[in-house]
Amino acid sequence: MIEVIAALIRWLALASNMILIGGCVFLAIAGRERAVSDNPWFARLKRALPWLVVTLLLGLLGLLAITTVQVTGNAESAWQPGTWLELLQKTRIGRIWTWRAAFALLLLAVALYVRFSTKAYWQCILCATVATLTLAVGSLASHSAAEDLSLLSVLPYMLHIVLASVWAGGLPAFLTLLFVATGEQSRQRSDRFGIQTLKHFSVMALPVMIAVIVTGVIVTDRMVDTSYAALAATSYGWFLNAKLTLLLVILIIAARAHFVWVPLLGQNRDVADAGGRGLRRWITVEVVLASALVLAATFLASAVPAKHAVIEDWPYSFRFSIDATWGEFSVMVRVGTGITLLLLGGGAVALGRYKRWETKWHIAIPTALVVCGLAVALPSLAVQAFPETYRKTPVPFDAISVANGATLFAENCVPCHGPQAKGNGVLAKTFAKKPVDLLTEPHTAMHTAGDFFHWLTHGILEFGMPAWGDKLSEEDRWDLVNFLHAISRGYQARLINFYVAPNQPYVVPQNFSYSAHNGASGTLKDFRQKKSVLLVLFSWPESRARLDQLRLAFPALSNGNTVVLAVPINDPNQQDMAAITADMPFPVVTQGAPEIARSYALFRRTLSNPDLAGEGTTPTHMEFLIDRFGFLRARWIPAVDGAGWSDISVLMQQVEQLSRETEIRPPPDDHVH
Repeated sequence: MIEVIAALIRWLALASNMILIGGCVFLAIAGRERAVSDNPWFARLKRALPWLVVTLLLGLLGLLAITTVQVTGNAESAWQPGTWLELLQKTRIGRIWTWRAAFALLLLAVALYVRFSTKAYWQCILCATVATLTLAVGSLASHSAAEDLSLLSVLPYMLHIVLASVWAGGLPAFLTLLFVATGEQSRQRSDRFGIQTLKHFSVMALPVMIAVIVTGVIVTDRMVDTSYAALAATSYGWFLNAKLTLLLVILIIAARAHFVWVPLLGQNRDVADAGGRGLRRWITVEVVLASALVLAATFLASAVPAKHAVIEDWPYSFRFSIDATWGEFSVMVRVGTGITLLLLGGGAVALGRYKRWETKWHIAIPTALVVCGLAVALPSLAVQAFPETYRKTPVPFDAISVANGATLFAENCVPCHGPQAKGNGVLAKTFAKKPVDLLTEPHTAMHTAGDFFHWLTHGILEFGMPAWGDKLSEEDRWDLVNFLHAISRGYQARLINFYVAPNQPYVVPQNFSYSAHNGASGTLKDFRQKKSVLLVLFSWPESRARLDQLRLAFPALSNGNTVVLAVPINDPNQQDMAAITADMPFPVVTQGAPEIARSYALFRRTLSNPDLAGEGTTPTHMEFLIDRFGFLRARWIPAVDGAGWSDISVLMQQVEQLSRETEIRPPPDDHVH
């Protein structure tokens, strides 16, 4: 209940602030003509300004009270000014409220000045400016500011809400003048200035609406990110969908008003009356819809952004996925046919206007084409989904999880799926449908982590796969999911060489934790945005010469903004470890080494040595170059690649290449999807 009350109070403050901005802009447009200030409707609109500011101040006061309740968790604090003061002094949201209230008080003074002023143009612009500052300060408490309090993060949202205020906030003033300029009494006298004001506002509204849509797309993309499924299964998505639906209807009405009804005003009486009646009826509807849209926006501002929302249970039995369906000829044909029908639907709209079709045909034909296009294309892109499909993996994608998943796979899954998950286990031939190849085929990329978790939990009856929900813990099942993604990424890494492909980061290695002989400890992720990492998996004594070479090259690598981490593949005894670490300038991992070695051995495959038979063979020495953004960029396996980095100058060339690159893709997520 408290969330609903909070949303309604925010709506009151937001709506009044938006009407002040839009109303003052409307008055400024009208005030360019001095004669217009003598009209009764102009004075009526000016008289409303101070009352709107009072409404804004009451809304801000209610917002302070309700925010105090939400922060303290105590309903009684809504009536305790002392608690309000503490919130204002000790929290960022309190300081933002203070600035907004200060601007609102200044706005009240300006509104009173405009109310009693005989002039109009510059006074209204001043009032609109102060109202804009009041609203802009409030945007510092938005989701965009919470993500990153910087100009680049906040500016799109700030522009979006201010531009929306110029348009939507001006609609009440537009409607007020519309009833005066086109009403029954106006038939006896021509209100030329009023009609010109309506037309000027309509012309201005078109580019403003385009800017609102552009900035809205930017803001939405930041809040949704790649989690577009959240739009169909979270509160944020539902409110956003409601907002977009209302906006679509409003845009249709606005387009009709701009291109059809407004141009009729000022013509002969019969034509002008027809345009006036249409405008009065539909602009009234538009004002109501705009109020509902602002209310949806306030609920949206209170919801968890889609990019952070957790989808515990996907409510639908299907989902749309191009990755999982594209490639089949029939799918491409159906999608192509659907797109063609959609284009024909758009063409039918233009043709109907040109041929002056009757309204019913102008609506029915494009609608039928669009519906048929969607009916043909969308089902072909649908795949089965489960309640767990979009569930976020609670277990991080790291070496410990992958290593445990590898152990579980070897103990439970090899008889059917084979030692390397190719679907060639000893029992594979006994099934009506052969187990899928999880290694070389892109099956893992086509399905979500939640899909695999569901299959591991409940089994797949048609493939004869048993359910493991009662035999393996939830964490073990997620470890298996991480392992399946790791072997799939390992197979993708066969395309990686010992030289860096410029500006082509695509392989994401698993994170790991470590402790080293010199007391150093941390995770691979600690080096992101700071340094590249040369990860050396070595055997002793086979790798002695290479370690000596890296010891001598360590100063040059450090100057190249690269750290070296050495990880033993075998388990050296105490005497060997002492020999390895003697005078070693870089860390040699002592804790976490088995998990790191086992999980990174999955990146051993190359094009010349795919290593697909049997259980696979781990090379005695491997080196991986990971850029400072978390992507695996180069790999050297001496037994396969030959000399490669044995010439330190070649390695330094790769290090210099990475140091020159800027961020191409954002750092990878810590969980599989």
